[in-house]
Amino acid sequence: MKQKILEAIKQYETIIIHRHVRPDPDAYGSQGGLAEILKASFPEKKIYVTGKRDTTLDYLFVPDTITDQHYNGALVIVCDTANQERICDERYTLGDMLIKIDHHPNEDRYGDMLWVDTNASSTSEMIYEFYLFGKSEGLKMTDEAARLIFSGIVGDTGRFIYSSTTKKTFDYAGDLIGFQFDRTKLFNDMYELEPKLIKLQGYVYENFKMNEDGAATIELTKDTLLSFDVSASEASILVSSLGSIKGIKAWCFFIEEEKEIRVRLRSKGPIINKIAMQYNGGGHPLAAGASVASWDEVEKVKFAIEEICKK
Repeated sequence: MKQKILEAIKQYETIIIHRHVRPDPDAYGSQGGLAEILKASFPEKKIYVTGKRDTTLDYLFVPDTITDQHYNGALVIVCDTANQERICDERYTLGDMLIKIDHHPNEDRYGDMLWVDTNASSTSEMIYEFYLFGKSEGLKMTDEAARLIFSGIVGDTGRFIYSSTTKKTFDYAGDLIGFQFDRTKLFNDMYELEPKLIKLQGYVYENFKMNEDGAATIELTKDTLLSFDVSASEASILVSSLGSIKGIKAWCFFIEEEKEIRVRLRSKGPIINKIAMQYNGGGHPLAAGASVASWDEVEKVKFAIEEICKK
């Protein structure tokens, strides 16, 4: 499949790379890392990265602004997105060919070509593997591509502590830090929090609820977010903060937005992506996301989390 993808890339003059809504470092890292590799390898081609800008990830890059006409005869590649509903920018269907590159469970087999590896720690890891595969055929790595791919691997492995981290992950990370980019600055950009977020984190620690089975939840309403001057996307950064609590098995952040309530699920063992799939979402067995329309539905999600922790 890597060979077929490389041949498709060679065939097209315009390549547009997408990722999922509500992006994380792996979404940006795989999307931007692939774009930088292709720009260096095929300077005559037009390479674009698209999707709604997330200012919390501006330290990685700012997406391109393109028109519908850019899609005429273009190759579209979607990175790190399990199902079509979560692809950012609905114009991904306007291209001539569609390729899916992802490491989530392959529940939605969209695209003309699919490369899905659920054993990979991240889609960014897959992009580096793609580079290694195509190195003999002209693919080039740059310092900027290495920075972006490294950030994606770090983000999706929780700084290499999640069980998805493998020897291959460490080998690739070791290769990547051999390129010239400021790792200290990157880690600071990724993990330093503004004072308002630290205060909200304190609120989370004071107000989360956990039962005797290790199921924990925290509700962040619009009014709560407003009182801390924090946006819903900024609040999502804190989702891993409950993971250090002794006895916790699975937990969920319910973050209220204008039209829906975001559901951010994490687990230390119980499989939680099946819950996410029931509520317009999906993801990994131990890290997933969804959305619900009301606080009544929130109670149903809470019950589902409690049940899997009990079992």
